[in-house]
Amino acid sequence: MTEQMDGQRDGRSNEPMPARIDYSRLFRLDGRRAVVVGAGSGIGRESALALTAHGAEVVCADRDMSAAQETMAMGGGISAYELDVLDAAAVSRAASELGGDRGVDVLVFTAATNVRKRLLDYSGEEFDRVVALNLRASFDLVRAFGAGMAERGRGSIIGFSSIRAVTVEPGQGVYAATKAGLVQLLRTAAAELGPSGVRVNAIAPGVVDTPLTAQIRAVPEWSEAYASKSALGRWSHAEELAGAVVYLASDASSFVTGSQLFVDGGWTAIDGRYTPPA
Repeated sequence: MTEQMDGQRDGRSNEPMPARIDYSRLFRLDGRRAVVVGAGSGIGRESALALTAHGAEVVCADRDMSAAQETMAMGGGISAYELDVLDAAAVSRAASELGGDRGVDVLVFTAATNVRKRLLDYSGEEFDRVVALNLRASFDLVRAFGAGMAERGRGSIIGFSSIRAVTVEPGQGVYAATKAGLVQLLRTAAAELGPSGVRVNAIAPGVVDTPLTAQIRAVPEWSEAYASKSALGRWSHAEELAGAVVYLASDASSFVTGSQLFVDGGWTAIDGRYTPPA
C-alpha cells in the first residue's frame, strides 16, 4: 500500500508520494496469518470468521478445543489450536509454533472474565482471578507475539477493552480497572513497537450479547435497562464487532495505532450510567 512512485514528491515534505491505492482491496487480508485467541465463541468466533472471509489464514486459539473446532468448521481457511492463556509458557510456545517460518501478521485476543461484586465484598482470590485473565494474560500475549512481529517489521495487535475502561458502575470496579489497565498497556506497546512497524489498538464494545453477559440478560429488568442506555437503544451482537477487527487488521487502518475504537452504540456518547440490582 505504501509503494512509492519515482520522481514525485509530497509538497508538504521530502517524502515521495505513495502510489495510488487500490481501494477495492483495502480491507483484504490475503496472504496474512491471524491468530484469534478466544475464538471458540462470541466476539472471538465472529472475528475469526470475518478475518477468513477477507482472505486471512486464521488460527482459532481457545482453551476449549472442541469450541475452537466448531468455529473451524464454520469457515474455510481456519485451523484450531488449544491454548490456555493463563499458562505463560504455553503462550510463548504458541507464538513460536503458530508463527513458523512466515510469522503471525495479526493477533486478536478477546478472552476475559468478570466477578460482579462491589469492592467491599470482593475476595483477594476473585481479584487475582479477574486480573490474571484480563490483564496478565494480555501482557503475556502482547510480549510473545509482539516480539516476532517486531523482528519481521510488521503486524497488527488487537485487544478488547470495554466501555468500562472509561465508565464504571457499582459491582464492576475490578473488571473496569483491568480494562483501563489494558488500554494503557496497549498504548504503551503501540509506542514501543511502532518504530518496528507493529500497530497496536484496542476495541471497546458496549453491551454485547455473549456468554459473559448471560447473567445480565437473565434478568429482564436489568437487560432492558442496559438496552436503553445506548443511543441506539439495544444490545449489540457479537458479529457487529467483526468489522472493527477487520478494519484494524487491514491496510485500511495503516496509520492507526495506540487508539481505542468504541463500538458501543453511542453508550459513552450519552453517558449511559446505570446502577444494577447487585
